[in-house]
Amino acid sequence: MIVLWVTLLLLQQAYALIPVKTVPVGERVTFTCFFPDMLDQTVCWYKQSAGETLKEILRLNKNTKPVYGQEFSAPRFNVNINGNTSSLIISNITPEDEGIYHCGVSELVYKTTWNATYLSVTGNTKKTSDLTVVQSQSVSDPVHPGDSLSLQCSVLSDSENQTCSGGHRVFWFRAGSDRSHPDLIYTDGNKQADCDQRSDPQKSCVYHFSKSVSSSDAGTYYCAVATCGRILFGDGARVDIGTTRQTKTEEIFLIC
Repeated sequence: MIVLWVTLLLLQQAYALIPVKTVPVGERVTFTCFFPDMLDQTVCWYKQSAGETLKEILRLNKNTKPVYGQEFSAPRFNVNINGNTSSLIISNITPEDEGIYHCGVSELVYKTTWNATYLSVTGNTKKTSDLTVVQSQSVSDPVHPGDSLSLQCSVLSDSENQTCSGGHRVFWFRAGSDRSHPDLIYTDGNKQADCDQRSDPQKSCVYHFSKSVSSSDAGTYYCAVATCGRILFGDGARVDIGTTRQTKTEEIFLIC
C-alpha cells in the first residue's frame, strides 16, 4: 500500500492537504480517525465520489452498534472504536470505491473534528486503459542554485473515448528527503496545455513546470493530473542540487 499526500480540490476553489491511499482491486483498506475523547460523541464516516455530495456510510457512538447508510452494509464495510481511535475497514475493494472518505466526530457542544483521505484504486483496466500520465524520471545533470529547472508531464489519451468536459487540472509537488509529506508547489488552474492530435488516434497534452532553483529545492517532483473524476500520478523526477559554481579567477604575478 502506498500512502502519498496531495492537495485536492474539495469544495469550490478551496484546497486542503489530505493523504491518498493507493490500493489494488480486491484488497482491503483501513482508514483511521483520531479524536481527543469519546464521551458524548458521535463518529460518522462518509464517502464522496468525484463531483458528488457526501454519502453517509455509517454512524455510531462508543457503546452502540453502527447504523449504516442506504448504500452501505456489513461485512464489506466494517468499523471499530478502540480508545480514541475509530477505524473504517473496507474489504474486497472495487473500482467504484474510489473517492474521498471523510470522518467526522461531533460533540454535544457542537464542536466537530473532521479529516479525510482519498482512496485511489489500481488495477481498474476500464479506468486506466484510455488515459496515461508520463513524467520524466530524472534530470540528467545536477542543477545549481540560480539555474532554471524545467520539467514536463504528458497526458496521453484515446480521443475517441475521452468525452468528459472540464479538461485536465495539473498539480506539481516536491518531496524533500527531510519532509514528512510533499509540498504543493504549483497548480496550473485551468491553463491550456500544448496538445497535439496523433494519427493512431491518440491525443497528447504536455504540461510544463519551470522555476529558478535554490539550494533547498532538491527532492523528487511529482505531477498529479485530475480529469474525468480521476486522479493519476506521475512516477516522479529526482532533482539534485549541486554546489554553487565557483567563479574562475586568474592570478597574475609581476616580477620587478
